[in-house]
Amino acid sequence: MPSPVSADRSAAQPPGRGSVEALITQARRLKGDVDAVRRDAQGEGSDPEERWQRALYDLAVHQLEDLDAHLAQLRDGPDPVPVDGHAEPLVVRPAAAAGAPRASLLSRVGSAEWNLLTDEASWSGELYQILGLDPAGPALTLDELPSLVLEEDRAKLTRMVTDCLVDARPIDGEFRVVRPDASVRTVHMMGEPVLGGDGSTTSMWAVLRDVSELRRSQRTVRETRDSLQHHQRQAQTEQRLAVELQEAVLPPWRGSLRLPHRGPQSLDLAAHYLPAATSALIGGDWYDALELSDGATLLSVGDLTGHGVAVTSGMAMLLGAVRGMAMAGTQPGRLLAMINQLLDATVQPALGSAVCCHYRPETRTLVWAQAGHPAPLLYRGGTGRVLNAPDGVLLGATTGATYGQAEVALEPGDLLLLHTDGLVSGQWGSPLSWGGTTAVDRLLDLAPRFGAARTAQECVRTVVEEFGGAEREDDACVLVAKVTS
Repeated sequence: MPSPVSADRSAAQPPGRGSVEALITQARRLKGDVDAVRRDAQGEGSDPEERWQRALYDLAVHQLEDLDAHLAQLRDGPDPVPVDGHAEPLVVRPAAAAGAPRASLLSRVGSAEWNLLTDEASWSGELYQILGLDPAGPALTLDELPSLVLEEDRAKLTRMVTDCLVDARPIDGEFRVVRPDASVRTVHMMGEPVLGGDGSTTSMWAVLRDVSELRRSQRTVRETRDSLQHHQRQAQTEQRLAVELQEAVLPPWRGSLRLPHRGPQSLDLAAHYLPAATSALIGGDWYDALELSDGATLLSVGDLTGHGVAVTSGMAMLLGAVRGMAMAGTQPGRLLAMINQLLDATVQPALGSAVCCHYRPETRTLVWAQAGHPAPLLYRGGTGRVLNAPDGVLLGATTGATYGQAEVALEPGDLLLLHTDGLVSGQWGSPLSWGGTTAVDRLLDLAPRFGAARTAQECVRTVVEEFGGAEREDDACVLVAKVTS
C-alpha cells in the first residue's frame, strides 16, 4: 500500500506485474485447494469439532480472498492522473474480477482523502458502497464521519484521527458503522497524514476496509473452539466419573478372588476388565461373584448397551439389584425376569444382556439363565464346549418376558468361562477374519492352555494375552471359575 508522507513526494510506483501476477496465481490456487478440502470435510454439523474445523476453513477462504484482492490492487496501482492535469487525491481501487459479485471481498476496500486546508473530502466509489451511502452525495468531512459510527466507538475514532493530525501518527484501528439500512459493519481504517513543505499536516488519506465477514468468521472460530473445549472438558469429566463409578462397583480383583467360605474353598475365581482401544468408551459391562447366605455362589456377567457415565450408573443399579435379589434367594431365571421388569420401568429406555449362575458346592451343580447373552463355556479334559442356552431375550426388550433355566453337573477340575460380547470383534459365532474361525472357536481353542494352567488367574491372563490387544473396538469383562473340590 503506498504511503505518501509528504505533499511534495510522489507516490511509490507499483511493483512489476509479473512478480505480483505469480503471487496472485499462487493465492488463487491455494484458495481452490482449501475450498476443495472444505467441501470434502463437510459433515452433518452436529459434532463440535466438525463445526470448529468448518469455521476455520471458512476463515481461511475469506483471508485468501482478501489476499487475492489486495494483490490485484498492488498490481494495478492507484488510478492515473486525469489528462487535464488536475491531480485527484490518492484513491486505491480494487481490481475488478471476472464474474465477481458486487458484494464480494473485491468491493470491500475503499479509500478517502481529507484536505485540511480546503475542508474538502474525496472518497472512492467503494467507500460509498461500504458505508451504504449514495455516491451522488457529498463525501463526509472528518467532523461529519463520526455521525455514522456507533456511539461506543466514536471516542476511539476521534482519538485515532486526533493522533494522526496532531502527532502525525499512522492510523490503524477498527470501528463499527451503522448504515442507512440499520445494518452494522466493521471497518478497518489505515492512514497517514500528508505533510506540507513547512512540516505541518495539510491532509489525511486513509484506506478503509470492510472486515465484517472476516470478523464474523473469526468470531465463529472462537465460538466453535470454545464449544469444542467445553465439550472436551465435559467428556473428560464424564470419563472420570464413569471410571470412578466402575471401579467403585466392580470387585477390585488384582489376583484370584477368595470368597469368605465357611468351609473348604470349592471355586477358584478370577476376573478381568478389558477396556476399549478408545479410552473414552467406558461402557456398562460388569462381572461379579458373591457367596450367598445358603452357601451357594453367584456368578454373573452382563452388559448394558451404550457408553458414558449414564450407562455406567445404570450398570451399577442393575448390579446392585442382582446382588440384592440373589441374596434374597431368587433363582436365576426369576431374577432375570425381575431385572427385565426393572429396566422396563426406568425413565430412560435401556437394553442389556446378562448371564446369571448359582453354583452349589455340595452337589457341584450349576443352575443358570441368560438374557440375550453368550452362553458360558465349559472346559473339561483338555476340550471345551458351549453350554446349551435356555430361552431368554435381551433385558428391556419385551415387557413381561420370562427366562428359562438350565442345570449342569460339574466335576473337579472343570473350568467355566463367562464373558461379555465385547471380548472379541464381530458377532458371536459369526465367521471373522481369522481364516473363517468364529469367535467361539477362538475361545474353545484355548482349552489346552487352560488345561495346563494351575489357577483361574493364569487362565484369565491367557485370555487377556489373546484378546486384550490395542485394537479392541469395545470394552469387555471375563470371569473364570475353576472347580477345585
